Amino acid sequence: MTTGSVVVLSNPTAGDDAFRVLAEASARLRAHGLRIAHIAADSVDESIALTRHAVEDGIDAVVAVGGDGIVWQAWQATATTGTPVGIVPAGTGNDLARVLGIPDEAGAAADVAATGHRRTIDLGRVSADEGPDQWFGTVLAGGFDALVTDRANRMKWPRGRLRYNAATIVELANLRLLPYRITFDDEPAVELDATLVAVGNASTYGGGMRIAPGALLDDGLLDVVVATSANRTRLLRLFPTVYRGTHVDLPEVMVRRARRVRLESPGITVYADGEPLRALPVEVEAVRGAGTVLVPQH
Repeated sequence: MTTGSVVVLSNPTAGDDAFRVLAEASARLRAHGLRIAHIAADSVDESIALTRHAVEDGIDAVVAVGGDGIVWQAWQATATTGTPVGIVPAGTGNDLARVLGIPDEAGAAADVAATGHRRTIDLGRVSADEGPDQWFGTVLAGGFDALVTDRANRMKWPRGRLRYNAATIVELANLRLLPYRITFDDEPAVELDATLVAVGNASTYGGGMRIAPGALLDDGLLDVVVATSANRTRLLRLFPTVYRGTHVDLPEVMVRRARRVRLESPGITVYADGEPLRALPVEVEAVRGAGTVLVPQH
């Protein structure tokens, strides 16, 4: 894509570093001959609506400048349309960019958005009894991990992975088992008590935590990871292993693969790509090829 028009999607409340990345990426995109329309709306809903309108009008690509939450906004407008999403990482986690091999440096990432290879990937589709479907690219968090994400989103310091580490330590004080009812595909529902439930379309969240190390972006399946221990000491010991992905070998961790999973538990709000979605119950489905991304040429 060396000519054409792109929408550049960003967060208007981001800090100075994010604005520097936005300026650098925009300049590089223009250097490739692309025409740019910026979207930095006052609300997430407005941002998604404007992006969706641009996609319906035939924009050539959406370039998300920010973290996984900005990419999440792009998915709400582009899922199943074939319109590609380019990613210029400028957030706390940047997990999808990392999994896709997109460079951290703004100019290099913008080069990929301008000239990269189109790759189709699966997206997770979240549906409930009421409200519109929502899409995600990385991981849906539905337990202790959702509470950690919520706290991390409210913290101003530290940055990156350390923010999630600090939020985890604080939330451990409130750790408790929660009752879940989980249905995999068309199997009978499983009832259990758990602290953490993560549904992975991709392998990582939280700035590189390999919560679902076996998850693939193009296999049409979700990796569901459930931790059933409420022992703070054991969870603290488990925590470092998540970065290596070896936690899945522990006896208190269960991993199941399914195309579709239904989660039920009272009082839990699920997060996906770091964004709050809705309270349980929800049904999550892997939709093969629903997303198109621009990735480095090989």
